[in-house]
Parts: sequence; structure tokens; C-alpha cells
Amino acid sequence: MPAGGTKFTYSSAMPVSTQIIWLFVLALPIACVAWTVTHEEVFREPREFCEKWSKAGKTVIKRKFFYLFTCEYCFSHYVTIFFVILTEYKLLMDGWRGYLIGGLALVWIANFYMSLFALIRIDLKRERTEIEVLQENAEKNIPAGEPQSKEWPAKLISNRKSTNAPKDTTSDAEVEILH
Repeated sequence: MPAGGTKFTYSSAMPVSTQIIWLFVLALPIACVAWTVTHEEVFREPREFCEKWSKAGKTVIKRKFFYLFTCEYCFSHYVTIFFVILTEYKLLMDGWRGYLIGGLALVWIANFYMSLFALIRIDLKRERTEIEVLQENAEKNIPAGEPQSKEWPAKLISNRKSTNAPKDTTSDAEVEILH
């Protein structure tokens, strides 16, 4: 028995298999809302306002409060609380323990979904950029895989030397290899 003499009782309201299905399904709208508010253009202005105040707030409490609306991980906790209250979702146990376990599990799964979505978006953006470069090269009759200018390595090196950038140690032989 745990401290306090109370015995853990597992939830009998819903079979565990159904609770697990709910876990993975309920995490989808949580991830959707958290991602939309913290990343998408539709909420850009409120997000920029919150970003500004998360850095410029005079008190720690004010800075942390506004930061919550800019971080998908942080914001997903509040979205999860809303959905747990709305659906009365509990995982494994009845009472407050089931709400706590369910809520934390939902946050974890929702953040997994958001990480997966971010990776997919990065990959799609990379592919779109590669296609744009290939189309631009095709318009200029440059074969695929060739740089747009044969002078680009030398220009890059001369630009570095003319600025206050760290001294470039690229040799002439290395420049030839780049061509």
C-alpha cells in the first residue's frame, strides 16, 4: 500500500485499450491547436506581441506568462488541460491520478505529433526549394547540379577577406577543387 493507507484502484469506467485509443486520438487536436497558435500565420500578430512581452516584461511572472503563448511545448499543457476538462479523459486510474497521468501522457503524445509534423514540413520545404532552384537553372539553361556561377567560390572568399570576418584559410588549390 502507498503512503497514507490508500490503495491504487485502476479505472473501470473504460477498458485500457479504449483509453489508449483515446490517448492517441485526443492528442491530435491538442497538437493541432498548440501548433496553430504557436507557429501559423493566422496567429502571427498575437504571437509577436507575446514574444515582445516575453522579452521586455518587467517582472519574471509577466515574461513567463507571455512566453507560454510562444512555445508549443508550454502551450500544449494548457490546451491539454482544456481538453481533459472538456472530455473528462483519465488514463489507467480514477480520480485526480487518472487526470494527471492522462494529461501528461497527452502532452507527450501531442508533442511527438508536433515534432513529426515539424520534420515533415522541413523536408517539404527543402524539396520545394530544390525544385525552385532546378526550375531557375532550367530557365537559364544551366545543367542540374552545376553552380549558377563558376566564380562563386572565389567571390565568397574575396567577400570574406574584405569584411571583418575571420581570416580565410582556403588555399588556391581548394578554390580550384570547388570549381
